[in-house]
Amino acid sequence: MIGQEFVQLSLTPMLVGILASLACALPGNFLLLRRQTLIGDAISHVVLPGIVVAFLISGSIAAWPMMLGASGAALVAVLMIEAVKRFGRIESGAAMGVIFTSMFAGGVLLLEQSDTSSVHLDVQHALYGNLESLIWLSAEGWGSLFDLAALSEMPPQVGRLFVVLALVVAFIAVFWSSLKIATFDESFALSIGIPARLLGFALVALTAIAAVAAFDAVGSIIVIAMFICPAATARLMTDDLVVQVLWSAVFAVVSAVLGYMLAGYLPGLLGYDYAVSAAGMMATVSGLILGVACLFGPKRKRIAPTA
Repeated sequence: MIGQEFVQLSLTPMLVGILASLACALPGNFLLLRRQTLIGDAISHVVLPGIVVAFLISGSIAAWPMMLGASGAALVAVLMIEAVKRFGRIESGAAMGVIFTSMFAGGVLLLEQSDTSSVHLDVQHALYGNLESLIWLSAEGWGSLFDLAALSEMPPQVGRLFVVLALVVAFIAVFWSSLKIATFDESFALSIGIPARLLGFALVALTAIAAVAAFDAVGSIIVIAMFICPAATARLMTDDLVVQVLWSAVFAVVSAVLGYMLAGYLPGLLGYDYAVSAAGMMATVSGLILGVACLFGPKRKRIAPTA
């Protein structure tokens, strides 16, 4: 039965891709407007050594050790970036570039020297995630979505990312007015009593939570793409922040769904016997959508060079 096969093999990977894309794309709008998109890139890289260290200490890839290790690595990275900025007297972008590339390279070396043969943890997993393995074999069709027993056996990444997405949406909704003012004019926000710097720190913390939650399932490539591409594409569509956020959500969902479908079916249509990385294809589709928006988006002229 096609419906049962889809629910068992494709529904949960697609859901995880959608949830991860949304959880990254929504805060990505504010990172973009604050010119801080490199933070998402940095965090998605620096979690790798934390995850590897957590595995070496705990001996498992359970959710909590991985989350704690990744969070600890993100905290260390933030402190190191601030130290490099303060004592090295270089601008923040260069400091982030130095730290996240160094920590990611260290994580790769540590991973290659570790015995991870008994678990699904390797360099490819860190880059591309494990979307294709998130199948729901206990499902017996669409009715399983309303069966508590079947839902309890759904891959845990779905529930984890759903909670993170709910946290992201709640943060943006509750602090919308203050976040909007602080994003566009921090000095004015401070003058009227808005804790702009605290909001900025909370946004970075939320970015770290989203990146850590998504990293295990989709890897670093799609995390980087979804922090930047949907928000940048939406920025080329409108000057209204509310509309921009909604557009970014649409582009994130389209990239996840279309990317997953193309990864599974396009190689077969072209005569190949194997599929390609779903996470990699999702990131590719998000980049292609951004490219189209750069050419045809209604607000593209504002970034054109002036004479």
